[in-house]
Amino acid sequence: MKVLQRLKSKLIGRTKEQQAAAWLRQQGIELLEHNYHCRGGEIDLIGFDRRSNQLIFFEVKYRQSSDYGHPAEFVTAPQQKRIIQCAQHFLLKHPDLQNAGMQFDVLTLLDEQTVPERIENAFGQ
Repeated sequence: MKVLQRLKSKLIGRTKEQQAAAWLRQQGIELLEHNYHCRGGEIDLIGFDRRSNQLIFFEVKYRQSSDYGHPAEFVTAPQQKRIIQCAQHFLLKHPDLQNAGMQFDVLTLLDEQTVPERIENAFGQ
């Protein structure tokens, strides 16, 4: 039973990330990476906004309900630290992007919501 629930959760999570990615493209964000992995961490989406010359690292959070808090509240300080470390790793591999501005945003989705709420500059270095 737990294995089935875990698989269902992964599928829902992947679907919500895909919805968030589609929405970002509609907003004019060029997506550079999906699920970027580095030692000790992962970044859900990495995008570039040519209008503002901003490199944006996105954490996507989905919850079925807000009974235990807003989805953004689940982006913990240790997770933020891992995302920042992963972003530094990404920049080392892409020196051409090191002069761009940089920010960390959180995209939240609740229940059946398909358009994410975007929290810009949700955390930083």
